[in-house]
Amino acid sequence: MENVFAGFPKMGRYSRNVVVTEKIDGSNAQILITEDGEFLTGSRKRWITPEDDNFGFSRWAHKHKDELMELGPGRHFGEWWGSGIQRKYGLTGSDKRFSLFNTVRWENERPDCVDIVPVLWYGIFDNLDISMIMHQLSLGGSRAAPGFDDPEGIVIYHVAGNVCFKKTFKHDETGKWEKH
Repeated sequence: MENVFAGFPKMGRYSRNVVVTEKIDGSNAQILITEDGEFLTGSRKRWITPEDDNFGFSRWAHKHKDELMELGPGRHFGEWWGSGIQRKYGLTGSDKRFSLFNTVRWENERPDCVDIVPVLWYGIFDNLDISMIMHQLSLGGSRAAPGFDDPEGIVIYHVAGNVCFKKTFKHDETGKWEKH
């Protein structure tokens, strides 16, 4: 181990805001817009292009580049979902959607070609009732795709801690890729 000093990281306060959103079962996607206007698209693990794509996200993003540039410089993460991707959410043909994760930043004004993941609850972490939120989601079905009755679960984002947790209806105790 090197003798390089490392300070202890700052801790977020527990009793702060959380945002609970619907977890959409699609494919993680990102758009990077640099300060000098470079436009890149990525999946969870790699940069993608219209020629080397991930479920058509890069082709779609480049087709909507002028609108998406309105997001401004930064990394814009979201879920690419719909027809032909994971649960499909009852969408057919070429009907796919891009829903941004940063609901606080994009809830009021964003390009018409993007959505945000549906917010199910917002409040102080102490008051969070995950069982109630999961129960309401199971009864009402997906908020992202009304009429779709098999939502995947929720994402809990602790704002001060800048950390996300997920809870799913199926295989939550083991995880998606572990043996059940």
